[in-house]
Parts: sequence; C-alpha cells; structure tokens
Amino acid sequence: MVEVHQHDVVIVGGGAAGLRAAIAAVEADPNASIALVSKVYPMRSHTVSAEGGAAAVARPDDTLEMHGYDTVKGSDFLGDQDVIQYFVEQAPKELTLLEHWGCPWSRNDDGSVATRAFGGMTTKRTWFAADKVGFHMLHTLFQHSMRFDGIVRFDEFFVTKLLVEDGAVRGVAALEIRTGEMKAILGRAVILATGGAGKCFPFTTNGNIKTGDGMSLAYRAGVPLKDMEFVQYHPTGLPGTGILITEATRGEGGYLRNADGERFLVERDYGLGTKAELGPRDMISRAIYQEVQAGRGIKGPYGDFVHLDLTHLGEEKINSRLPFVRELGKTYAGVDPVHEPIPIRPVVHYMMGGVDTDIEGATLLPGLYAAGEVAAVSMNGANRLGSNSLTECLVFGAKAGEKAVEFARHASAGSEGRLRAQAEEEAGRIDGLRGKKKGGERIAQVRREMTEAMEEGCGVYREQSSMHQACRDLAQLKGRAADLVLSDESKVFNTEVLTALELHNMLDVAESVALAAAARKESRGAHACSDFPTRNDQEYLHHSLVWFEPGGPRVDRKDVTLGTWEPEERKY
Repeated sequence: MVEVHQHDVVIVGGGAAGLRAAIAAVEADPNASIALVSKVYPMRSHTVSAEGGAAAVARPDDTLEMHGYDTVKGSDFLGDQDVIQYFVEQAPKELTLLEHWGCPWSRNDDGSVATRAFGGMTTKRTWFAADKVGFHMLHTLFQHSMRFDGIVRFDEFFVTKLLVEDGAVRGVAALEIRTGEMKAILGRAVILATGGAGKCFPFTTNGNIKTGDGMSLAYRAGVPLKDMEFVQYHPTGLPGTGILITEATRGEGGYLRNADGERFLVERDYGLGTKAELGPRDMISRAIYQEVQAGRGIKGPYGDFVHLDLTHLGEEKINSRLPFVRELGKTYAGVDPVHEPIPIRPVVHYMMGGVDTDIEGATLLPGLYAAGEVAAVSMNGANRLGSNSLTECLVFGAKAGEKAVEFARHASAGSEGRLRAQAEEEAGRIDGLRGKKKGGERIAQVRREMTEAMEEGCGVYREQSSMHQACRDLAQLKGRAADLVLSDESKVFNTEVLTALELHNMLDVAESVALAAAARKESRGAHACSDFPTRNDQEYLHHSLVWFEPGGPRVDRKDVTLGTWEPEERKY
C-alpha cells in the first residue's frame, strides 16, 4: 500500500523559487507544514548555475519606472504591465532581504551594493556576487530554510502526477528515487517550482534535470501552457558543450568579434544602436547568426562561431569580477580569456513560456500555483532581460508561498482513501515501465529525434514550413514514446525509468512550443519568423495558450494586460 504523508502545502522543486515559496509560506503561517519535494538535493537545483546577477533598482540614477519600461520593452510589449509593475516594486525588497540572510553581494569602495550593466537595461541595475550569483543565492536560501521546522524536505523524489479530487489539487504522487516506492504527499495547495525545459533542444546551457516536469504535470491536469513559442537563445555559449559564458562578461565591457576581428555589433546595423554588446539576448543571437550566414564566422569542429573578447579588460578585473569565466574558458574551451578570446555561439537558455498563472501565481486549477521559470506570470513576454529571472524567482516564489498557505487554510484536504488510490494507480503505471521488454523504441533514439526536430523547427530563425514539420514529427514521436523498451527491472535508483518519464514530459513541452510557434505568424522577441519578419500588433498582440486535450492539443489566445507603456517599435 502506498505510504501517505499529510501536509498543508506541497512545493515541487527545491531551487530559488521553491525555497523562497517555502520560507514565505512558513513565515505567513508558522504552524503550517510545508513539504518541499525535489528531484535532486536542493543545492543541486539549476539555480546554482546562474552566474551574472539579479536585477533590482539600487542606484540613485535609477527608478522603478525605468526598470519597468526596460522590462516591458525587452518583452516586445507582450509582458503584462501590472505584473511587471509589481515585480519592479518588490525586487529591491527581495534582494535586500537576501542580503540580511547572508548573501554576499559584491560591494563598491564606499560599501554600497555593486551593480553591473546587463543587456537591455538603461543603467547598471544588476546586483552580483562576482560571477557565482546563483551559487550564493541558493546557499543563502537553503541555509535560511533550515531554520524552520515546518519545512519538511523530500529530497530525490520525482513527482509524476498531480492528485486531483472534486476539481481541486490535493497533493502529488512522488517516486522515491532511492527505493523506487511511490508516495502520496498530500496538501491542500501545491506550488510548482520545477524550472524550465531546455533539454528539449540538443544544444543548451541547461543541465540534465531541466526536462519540463512541472509544465507537463500542470498541462496534463488541464492547466494551459502560455507563450511557449518564446524560447530564449543566449548569445554566448561554448561550442560543443553549451556551457554558459555569462552576460556579465559583456556587462563588464567584453566585445563580440567576427572572423575579421570586427566588432560587428558596432560595424553593422542590427538595430542595437549604441547598446552594441549590451543589447537584448534575442537581438544579439540573431546578429551572430547573420554574421555566420554571411561567411564571417570562424570555423570550428562544432560549427561556425564568433569570438567574445575580454583581453582588453586586464587580468585584475577578470580575476575580481569574472573568475568563474576564466576557469570555464581554461577548462572547457582551452583558452585563457586574459590573453585570448573565447569561442561562443547562441545556445538555448531559458523559456519565457510556462504554466499560465495570474499575478499571485495561481492557476485555473484551484489550489495549484506556480513560480519561477516553470510559470508564465507573464512578466517576460516574448523576451526576458538578463538578470530579471533570479529576482523573479524570489518575488513570485514569495507571492505564491503566501497565497498557497492562505488558500490551504480554507480548503478541504480531500479523501485520503481516494487520493491514495490515485497514487497506487500511478505506482502500477510506473511498475509497468520497469524492464518493459515488449516495446520497440529506445529512449535515446526518440529523444535524439525530438531535439533535432526542435532545432530544425524552433531555432533562432523559424519559418512556417519547418515549424509545421516539427509539429508533425513531434506528434509522431509522442506515439512512438508509448512503445519504449526498458531493460532495467530494478527499483533502486532506476534512472532508466526516470529518463523515460522525463522524455514524456519533454515531448509535451516540445509539442506545445512548436504548435504555439506555428500559430504566431509574425516576428516578436525570441520568435523570429522568416516568412513574417515584422511584428503585427493588430493580430498578434496576445498571449498564446496551449491546452491538453485527448484528441490533440488546442491552441488558444489570451489578452495582454497593457498599461502605462504603449507598444512601440523595439529598437535601441
């Protein structure tokens, strides 16, 4: 019989958004029991890999209005302005709170918090801790969370299903990876904080855990995914590995150069004006792509690339501000950025889309909330500005935690017997996968074809024919994935079963990306469609929604919340 654990709120995901939600929930109600369920040990969450910084107004020459306008413009006017206004107001409070909890922000000589320039920002607004910001933020949040007895951790538990009864979420079915046993972790509210899904693509900065689990959980439970067509390519990934070279390199004054040694963002008109290397990520990624297409790329074993030149910054500045970048350059590219440029090319980095939520993190399914990259609140619209995402995890993680525990106070716990029965049915499904000999498909082959379809159909530049082909390919792959063959029959640490479950999640997400992209016949933010090269506010100033339906996904639309800033041409 499946073991049942009773809590008030269940949080799925142990990164920045999940930990912040847990702290906010237990502070809002010190008597509440908060289950923190994570696929990995929380300090292995992907937040730890963030390098550049977190955005919030801190300088006297900056204002909330400036941060709001930069974010709206960066979103190509698809960000909801009420959400953005709330975000910029809360951002300084959250980063200051993190400081009080022990986050070692870098300092200016006068003792004030140091800030650096980031793409698309009108002033230096990005707080940093050298170039290991995610590492320090995650440590701070995790250590602070350990002060609260009300936060109960379930480390290395993989959530496979939301438990829903009478139209409301009542908890989760979670596979304990160590034993292979299914648990029913019940709560009157659930928060998804599972991050993005970069592993749907073949070349990404994302680690192997970023497989769209939370998005698929919500999607299968009847909650739409919003703005999934907007996938951010980061301009500076290492060829071959996809390892991120942080935007802080450009914030500190790095240059991009082509095969001729030109600073092509200055020499040619890519719509960036005086911003040059400090332009938004989507525009710089497209500029690099165009340089390569024009024959000005540098040949390499993993395709053409351009150079990120830091040599003029000097060894002292690189060692003090970008020590991790120097380490990465030496270890993974065989270059010392003090003396030679770093090879870079655009790489999938972040998903602007996600689970559709309102400003409080609530979804259409009563009791279900989401925060961080898994959610589309929608602050980022068609393109996220660098360094907004870490702060977003804090701001909306806190809000989701507060609202979830408030919801839980007045919600029914549901029937333990019926919820256990759902979890037992799920356990039977997972047991059926172990050592499944009758299938004809291999996980690796289906996954490879999925990533190839995404690269071909939903890359830096897209066109209608390739997007529609990706839709057809992914629909076929979803059918084939139902016929997987698995050889490992064990229960203990059966990573083959986990990989199969993750593949199903990624296919849900990948199909929603391709369908939403094919339906948007314009170019906006990260969605650059060659057939429709201009933005079309008359027909497409709306959010996209993709709904799961038994007969196949359905694409719908939702209004954008406008406000102070009217849509205008996006140029810098």
